[in-house]
Amino acid sequence: MVRILKDLDASIEGRNVLVVEDIVDSGLTLSYLLRTLEARGPKSLEVCALLTKPSRREVDLACRYVGFEIPNRFVIGYGLDYGERYRSLPFVAVLDETRLAGLGSELPVEESH
Repeated sequence: MVRILKDLDASIEGRNVLVVEDIVDSGLTLSYLLRTLEARGPKSLEVCALLTKPSRREVDLACRYVGFEIPNRFVIGYGLDYGERYRSLPFVAVLDETRLAGLGSELPVEESH
């Protein structure tokens, strides 16, 4: 279920609207948001996403601008978090969930090869 906590302060009727997302996963929340915004009569409505996981998509959803398509892995950093942690990393990394137990200050990311 989606709950909108803060509505728009201005009308978008007749305006070009760009929704900027960090990551598009199943697309369910974004699909709901797009339907809600479309009902307000914008001239155009497009989506820009830093990351998208097409294999997780549950609804048909077009992202006009995509930074990177990624596999179905949990990512952290650059604003993306795991339990309110790792959000401030200056990069995006795949979370290695097998290394989370007993973790001290070590960063639980997969080694890149």
